[in-house]
Amino acid sequence: MTNLSGFFRKPYQERLNLVAEYANLTEAELTTINNAFQSVGSELIENYLTDYGLPEGIATNFQVNGKDYLIPMVTEEPSVIAAASNGAKMLRDGGGITATAESRVLTGEIILKTDNVLGVQDWFEKNKDKLIEIALKAHPSITQYGGIRDIKYNMIDEEHVSFELFVDVGDAMGANTMNSMLEAAAKNIEINLGQEVLMSILSNYGDYNIVIAKGMVPFDALQRADLTGEAVARKIEEASHVANIYPKRAATHNKGIMNGIDAVVVATGNDWRAVEAATHSYAARKGSYKGLTKWRVTDNGLEGMIKLPIPTGTIGGATHLLPMSKINYQILGITGAIEMMEVLAGVGLAQNLAALKALVTDGIQRGHMRLQLKSLAMTAGAKKDEIKRVVTRLAELPDAAQNLENATRILDEIKGAN
Repeated sequence: MTNLSGFFRKPYQERLNLVAEYANLTEAELTTINNAFQSVGSELIENYLTDYGLPEGIATNFQVNGKDYLIPMVTEEPSVIAAASNGAKMLRDGGGITATAESRVLTGEIILKTDNVLGVQDWFEKNKDKLIEIALKAHPSITQYGGIRDIKYNMIDEEHVSFELFVDVGDAMGANTMNSMLEAAAKNIEINLGQEVLMSILSNYGDYNIVIAKGMVPFDALQRADLTGEAVARKIEEASHVANIYPKRAATHNKGIMNGIDAVVVATGNDWRAVEAATHSYAARKGSYKGLTKWRVTDNGLEGMIKLPIPTGTIGGATHLLPMSKINYQILGITGAIEMMEVLAGVGLAQNLAALKALVTDGIQRGHMRLQLKSLAMTAGAKKDEIKRVVTRLAELPDAAQNLENATRILDEIKGAN
């Protein structure tokens, strides 16, 4: 086996050569790696190899709080962008999406183990203002964005406690700011309290980053084949209800919502793992995992609401370092983090609407399969005009026969004929 000792210390070309030797990479594969190399990426992460590309598209028809948006979305999954655009169109027909974000307050925790939780609490109450002062000195510029909102004592169990720091980070992503402030306060706690701090770290729980988005869909926008719009609306209402009482359905329900939100989060260089962690912990906050949306039939149409945390920013991290993330902010026309959160909630609502409508009418596969057939054709090796011809012939086969084996066979026949 190739010796990879001290890999991180080696120059880029030497690392690439070692990977090529280890994996038996061909010259064509090395060319692919070299063509995607970006100096920005090489500075962002360790042991950099190359940039990994994902498709980016634009979702249309979005109107949030009276403002029109083009939504850049980065995703490899077929039908996500089409579904988001379709859901946004239905919501637009009902007057558009309205959304309100609570705040950009992040929570950080200083956790320690103690044999005297009451004594620690007494010390905390006497030194609360001092801890805020120390945390603020670690990052005084935070006052430009709102600053420290509060610090609270929380008993986790009979021997673990946390000091929870709440900081308004404005438009910033804020993780590094928060962690610096926490570590400064933790040092003071260890010195003055005589207790060893277990850890100091930002929490991704997101309960102070809640966003609510709402929309109305007129019945005529929901009509499908022989189903009236009201009948479709009632099916969507029922599907939403099931997701709120049945965790197995809720998991897929919420995954569909995140198909849209994550795609925009990735496109803007935000931390999609943080958004996922916040969202799913919020969905399980009451002890049972639940759907994040609610739909109900009214006299005027189908009314929808989504409520979830979306901890995103427009400053810091990779938001303006990656070349496409900078362009995507220009496409979005976002002015700050609160607006970003509101737009993302609107994307989640539209994505969910389109998915539920498909599920309760034609089934989810009808929309997926045409795009899935393209993926099959491309996997088989079809290029340009060949893709359309392979897809057309695959679509004529029974569902069970629409597979890679037949895609490859059809492509071979097309090439043979040519």
